[in-house]
Amino acid sequence: MNYTPAQPELTLIAHIALRLDAPLDLGVIPVGRRRLLGISGGTVSGGRLRGEVLPGGSDWQTVREDKSVLMDARYAIRTLDGALIGVVESGVRHGPPEVLARVAAGEAVDPSAYYFRTTPRFETGDERYAWLNNAIAISSGVRAGDSVLLDCYLVE
Repeated sequence: MNYTPAQPELTLIAHIALRLDAPLDLGVIPVGRRRLLGISGGTVSGGRLRGEVLPGGSDWQTVREDKSVLMDARYAIRTLDGALIGVVESGVRHGPPEVLARVAAGEAVDPSAYYFRTTPRFETGDERYAWLNNAIAISSGVRAGDSVLLDCYLVE
């Protein structure tokens, strides 16, 4: 019997582009500054999912003293074939303070200059996409002006 765990592989689930509303600053809380960004829509392409991000989602962010950002987003996807998929996504964006300041100002910043990773969890009642209910996924992201671009991978 082999007792060595299988080495995970990554398979592209989708490229997800989220359009964000201007942040609402809720003020300083004990762990940092709380911001709320509405998710007004977006696109889902490539990989195993294709469709749109529906308006009405949100990203609750905590901006720490070092300017790193903890993200907690919820949004919904409608696939091209009509399935509805909920996404609950946690993540972190950190890097040198001067780089994070440029990202926050909406400047185009090379994604290799900072770290932006999330862990999305999916839920759906549509049998065609039931595999997502048990999927472990990771995403690599980039902030681009009023959008977030995520390459989302299934960990197999």
